Amino acid sequence: MKTRIINAFIEETRNNGIKFTMDDLARRLGISKRTLYEHFSSKVDILDSIIDITLAEFDEQTRRILNDPALNLLGKIRKVIAVVPEYNEFYDLRILEQLKRSYPAQWERVNREMHQWDDLKELLEEGMRTGVIKKGNIDLLMRLIIDATNTTMDRQFFLANSISVTEAFETIVDVLLTGMVQEQ
Repeated sequence: MKTRIINAFIEETRNNGIKFTMDDLARRLGISKRTLYEHFSSKVDILDSIIDITLAEFDEQTRRILNDPALNLLGKIRKVIAVVPEYNEFYDLRILEQLKRSYPAQWERVNREMHQWDDLKELLEEGMRTGVIKKGNIDLLMRLIIDATNTTMDRQFFLANSISVTEAFETIVDVLLTGMVQEQ
C-alpha cells in the first residue's frame, strides 16, 4: 500500500503541483483519509519517504556499478553518471521549485544531494591519475557533469522533444566523455 500511496502522491504532484491535501490524495486512491494516515503521518512523511527511497536506490545502483568487476574505469564512470533512480519522475524543475517554497527542509536535502557526488569524483580522480581522463580542474569537471545531468529535470523540454530520461542521460554522458566533434 505504501508504494501505491507514493505513486499516487507523485502523480498528484505531477498533475496538480505540490499544493494538494491529504483528502485529495485519499480521494485519488479511493481510500479513506484514515487509511492513508495509517501508512503516512503527513505529506512531509510521504515526501521524506520518496527522498529516502530515491537516494537509497541511487546509492545502491552506484554501489553495484562500482563493485562490478566486468566494468573498466571508463565503463564505471559512464554508468555512474547515467544512474536513474526509482521515482526519478518526481524530480522535475517545476516540482522542485514548489518544494523549495513550501517544503524548504526537503528541498535543501534534495539540493544538497544533487550537488554532491563523491563516488563520481573519486572515479574521475582515479581516471586522471591513470590517464583515462584528461588532467584538469576536478571541481570544474564535477560542476559541468552535475549541471549537465541536472538538466534532465526539465521534463517539459524532454517531453516536448520526445526524449526519454534514459536517452537524455546517455546523450549527456556520450557528449561529456567523447565530445561533439565527429572523428575525421
